[in-house]
Amino acid sequence: MYDRLDHVAIQVEDIAKAVAWYTEKFRVKVTYQDATWALLTFENASLALVVADQHPPHISVLREDAASFGPLKPHRDGTASIYLSDPDGNQVEVLKR
Repeated sequence: MYDRLDHVAIQVEDIAKAVAWYTEKFRVKVTYQDATWALLTFENASLALVVADQHPPHISVLREDAASFGPLKPHRDGTASIYLSDPDGNQVEVLKR
């Protein structure tokens, strides 16, 4: 069995403006939105829109054993995760739902 890519997070300047653009151009569901991030659900993956001073751009991998990578930080949506850096400095979030 392979690990599941949960979402990809990209930085945007304005969450509301970005949500409006994505929902006008594509058939997506706005799963969550506040002033600092939004989660858009496509059929096969999710896209997180984040602001620079709150969240890093990253990919998120879903793992039930996420705690085996180190201490998890709880999030307001009930998930918990730890961020790792790949060899090139890209941020990888290991997420437990």
